[in-house]
Amino acid sequence: MTFSPIKLENKDLFERLLRHGHRGALEYNFTSNFIWREIYKLQFSQFQGNLIIMSNEEEPTFIFPSGVQDVTPIVRAIYDHVSARKQKLVFNTLLEEDRVKLAAAFPGKFLIEPIRDAYDYLYEADRLITLTGKKLSAKRNHINRFKAMNTDWSYENITPDNIDEAHEMSLIWCKLAGCTENADLFDESCAVEQAFNHFFDLGLTGGILRADGKIIAFAMGQPLNENTYLIHIEKAFHDIQGAYQLINQQFAEANCKDFQYINREDDAGDEGLRRAKLSYYPADLVVKYKATLLTTL
Repeated sequence: MTFSPIKLENKDLFERLLRHGHRGALEYNFTSNFIWREIYKLQFSQFQGNLIIMSNEEEPTFIFPSGVQDVTPIVRAIYDHVSARKQKLVFNTLLEEDRVKLAAAFPGKFLIEPIRDAYDYLYEADRLITLTGKKLSAKRNHINRFKAMNTDWSYENITPDNIDEAHEMSLIWCKLAGCTENADLFDESCAVEQAFNHFFDLGLTGGILRADGKIIAFAMGQPLNENTYLIHIEKAFHDIQGAYQLINQQFAEANCKDFQYINREDDAGDEGLRRAKLSYYPADLVVKYKATLLTTL
C-alpha cells in the first residue's frame, strides 16, 4: 500500500472512487481534503477500488474508506501497513453505518468513541432558504435590520471579475479576527487561501454580499452528493449586523434549491460557532467516531 500527496490532478479520481459509496460528511469530498491537505498532512492510496485517506504518516490516522461492503480486507490491509511501521491503527473519521460494520467484523477489537467536535450540521435546504417558522424569527429580524440599515445592498456570484476583490475582503477579515495570533484561525486561513487560489479548478461556487458597493461577506460551496449541498466557507464582517445571516440565506437561495439538505460542516469545538450553528436548528447531526485498535487483528 503506497500513499501519495493529494494534488489537484487527483480530483477526477477522488470523485470517481467516492461516487460508488456516498457519505454525507465533509471528509468524503475532494475539495475538503485538498484545501486542508497541508494542515493535516493528508495523503491517499487505493485498495480494491476504494479510496484511503491518511493524515500525518508519522502518527497516522485514517478516514474510514467509503463504499466498502465487506470491511475486513481493507481494514486488514491498513493494519498491515501501519504494523510494518510499528504504528497504531486509528480511524479518525467513522460514520454510524461504518461503525456498525467495523464492530461486527472485529468484535471487541476497537475502542470506538464519538467525536462531538467533528459532527457535521445538516439542515433542511428549504428552511435555510425561506427561514420560515418561529424558531428562525431571530434570523429574519437580523436580516431585516441589515436591509433597513443598508438599502444599497446586493448579492452576486463569484466570477473571474470579482474573485480578487472577494479574496481581499477575506484577508481583511483574517487580519481583524487575529488569524496570526490564533492557531486554529491561522490553519483555517490557509485552507481558505487554497480555496481562493484554486477556486475554479475545484469546481466551487461562490457568492458575495455587498453594501454600498463594498464586499462585506462571502460564501463558497459545492454539491456533496445527489441530495446534499456542502458549504465549505462563510465569512462576514462581525460588526455588520445581519451580514452573516443574509449571506447564509442568499447563498442557499442561489445554490441549494435543488437539494434536500445543506451540510454546513462541523464546529471544530468552537463554542461560539457551535451556538451559531445550533441556532439554525439543524435537522440532524452527522455523527462521527474515532476508532482505535486495542490489540492485534
